[in-house]
Formats: sequence, structure tokens, C-alpha cells
Amino acid sequence: MNAAETLRTHLFGPADGPQILALHGLTGHGRRWRHLAESHLPHARFLAPDLRGHGRSPWTPPWTFERHVDDLLRVLDTHASGPVTVVGHSFGGALALHLAATAPERVRALVLLDPAIALPPERMLEVADSTARYPDYTDEAEARAEKVGADWAEVDPELLDAEVDEHLVALDSGRVAWRVCVAATVTSWSELARDYVLPPAHIRTVFARAGKVQPGYTSPEFRAALAERLGSNLTEVEIDCDHMIEQARPAETADLISRVL
Repeated sequence: MNAAETLRTHLFGPADGPQILALHGLTGHGRRWRHLAESHLPHARFLAPDLRGHGRSPWTPPWTFERHVDDLLRVLDTHASGPVTVVGHSFGGALALHLAATAPERVRALVLLDPAIALPPERMLEVADSTARYPDYTDEAEARAEKVGADWAEVDPELLDAEVDEHLVALDSGRVAWRVCVAATVTSWSELARDYVLPPAHIRTVFARAGKVQPGYTSPEFRAALAERLGSNLTEVEIDCDHMIEQARPAETADLISRVL
């Protein structure tokens, strides 16, 4: 991979702080972690990349879990010294598991925030088709309303303002869209229909589910397999909020991370 293909990585916190690799969900970006890092875990060093196909990182394919893992290993080669705590939200949670399964020596602990894993193929087809058909918005007001009506209803309005400032862009058509590659997003919904992977048994893992998300983004089968694999190294919690756990409940998220940090 040449220099032009490396991920745009946002860095927060002191260079000598405990290291966190923070992975956003689909249609997101690394700068989303800024509030959590600066306001709730200021002593930690956050490495928060824009994933491939998102934000200011390369948009070129492939957009598979394997390529994402390869990208993240290069981020760690550049910015990390030793194993890191990996915090992943939604798609980022699934990616965190793939990273741990592929390179366990690079991961000291996992924090999975309402991860999206091994979702029903029929459901993913429906969501992918909708993404392809309706990739943009009439204006900023419509984009904001879509987020508030979905997963961002409990998020501080100032954080939504920051999301719009960083991530919403004007199109040549006069419409607006989030700064993501639509083809990469559609492909990523397909990736979420793949079978789950599990981390090595020795990796301490916190698994937080968003209690208001129905149906959830993980199956009973996955949760049972995770519990069987990890035993006492697994901590499961349920947070009474919508899907955007780290945005809606940053203090609780920081506490979960601190348990393994």
C-alpha cells in the first residue's frame, strides 16, 4: 500500500497515554470520537481512523473485512507502540473482532458497543437496496431529521452540529450527502451478513448492547458463542439507549472502556 492509500487517522490525547484504537460504524468517521476522548478520557491516546470508503480516507475497493484489517494493521504500525485496546461501534465492533481474530498479538482488550454481527441476509439486502436507491438528501434539514428520527434522538444537539460540520457535503446536483462512498456502504452491508468470528479466549472483552434497539444487531447464537469462548473474560452490559451508545451515553461508555484500559 502506498502513502496515498493509508487511512486518515484522527489522534486525540497525550502521545504517552494508554492506547485506544477507535472504530466507527457504517457511514461514520473517526472524528466522531473526539468528544468521548477529550471530555471523558483525556488521559488516553485515541487512534481514530476514517475507515476505507469513509470520510477522508481512500474510497477505493476492496471493502472487505480482510482489507479493513490490513488497513488497521498499518495504522497500528504507524501510530501505536504495543498492543491496544480496540473500541468498536456497530460495524466497527464486527471489524474489531476480525482484527482480534487475525492479529491477537496487537489487541490487549475489546470494547464492543452495540456491534453489528452476522445479520440476516434478507435484512441486509433490504438495507443495501435502500442505501443504493436513496443515497442523499434534499438539504441539511432533511439529513438532520433522518438522524434524529433514527439513532440520534438522544444525542446532544451540539454533537449533531459537529457531525454535520465535519461530515455533510454538498453535491453537484444541489443535494447533500454524508462524506462516504455509497458503493462501499452497500458492500459493507453485505459483509455484515457473513458468519461471525470470535476473539481468542484470553482477550478481555466488554460487550454493550443498546437496550432500545429492536431487533438487535447480534443474535442469541453469537452471544452464547462469545460467552462460551471467553468465560470470565467477558463482561456483558445493557445500556438503556438507542444505537449510538458512545454519542448518547459518553460517560457510561468511558466507564466501560476504563474497566479494561
